[in-house]
Amino acid sequence: MLLKGDGDQAEHIAYGSTLSADGNATRQFDFMLANPPYGKSWKTDAEKMGGKKDILDSRFNTYLEDGTELSMIPRTSDGQLLFLLNNVAKMKKDTELGSRIAEVHNGSSIFTGDAGSGESNARRYLIENDLVEAIIALPENMFYNTGIGTFIWVLSNKKEERRKGKIQLIDATAMKSPLRKNMGKKNCELTPELRKEIIRIFLDMEESEVSMIFNNENFGHWAVTVERPLRLRVYPERKIPAGILKEAEMEAYIAGIKAVPHTVALEDWKAFAKATKLKAALLKKVRPYITEKDATAKAIDGEADVELRDTEIVPFNYEGGIEAFIDTEVRPYAPDAYIDEKKTQVGYEISFTKYFYKPAELRSMQEIISELNDLEQQTDGMLADIMGGLSL
Repeated sequence: MLLKGDGDQAEHIAYGSTLSADGNATRQFDFMLANPPYGKSWKTDAEKMGGKKDILDSRFNTYLEDGTELSMIPRTSDGQLLFLLNNVAKMKKDTELGSRIAEVHNGSSIFTGDAGSGESNARRYLIENDLVEAIIALPENMFYNTGIGTFIWVLSNKKEERRKGKIQLIDATAMKSPLRKNMGKKNCELTPELRKEIIRIFLDMEESEVSMIFNNENFGHWAVTVERPLRLRVYPERKIPAGILKEAEMEAYIAGIKAVPHTVALEDWKAFAKATKLKAALLKKVRPYITEKDATAKAIDGEADVELRDTEIVPFNYEGGIEAFIDTEVRPYAPDAYIDEKKTQVGYEISFTKYFYKPAELRSMQEIISELNDLEQQTDGMLADIMGGLSL
């Protein structure tokens, strides 16, 4: 890339990578515009910063209210959100109007990344700090080398009162003017009139077919790990394969099995294991060979069946929260399901398709019948021609 500046302007051009060698680390700005690279690896930058897992840069790491560290570092295959976070770090906090940011990104920045990932955490930071004013979906084929859809993030750290706690989504995908001649992938543009219309929609901040307004929490969810208890039936008559146990262990095992009273239920692993009086390490070795999963067996307290593990996405605004969701959506089908609260993650994503999806219009029954009749007549004509040819 070539950059040119005259006089004082030239002094503002910083050499090097914005990510690993921030040339404006101590500066703040009123307005920031950027079009960062999409889907471009930043692995080299990560290595220069000490490796992805050891990056301590305050632009890309923050803390929650409870003191928990929140890493916003995304996968090394796509660093576009880091450029947005870099600009956020340069917002003015002590002025009346603060700072405004507008950045063009692809769809990856608004929805890629599971709960707890760097991408999701970045969106969490931006939304929970009420920095996002609007996201504008642009038409496809706006750029020379790609036809993908793009989005403009509009940020402010001094929102006007009516925008506080809210995010406006603007669907401008149909607002385009075709070019007379394609320029690579680019086949359309935003004329000055179309730009004014998008700005009007933003400033009006009203609901319409192309403008929707949501509370910040509408974009948040919990990723909840749902467990079900392990249930095992014991088959003490089965043999342990050779080489699994040492001689002394085998002797102890045989003695332990013989010591189990006949009254101990074989569908209760805990009771059976306790009755053997064997050490936990030995029981761990033999259990895979003398048990099988059985849905009718007694649940083993504190031990989950990993094959039945599932993850549920619970929206922040689900009435009653996580427990209500599990009671309503999960337990009717799996009454023994429970939540592993230690694994619960917070996630944020923004899906334009979810809110602006327009299903294709269904054809009328009359139109379908008419088309079928036409096809039937065409088929009859073909059959007549074939039969006529055979008669010759």
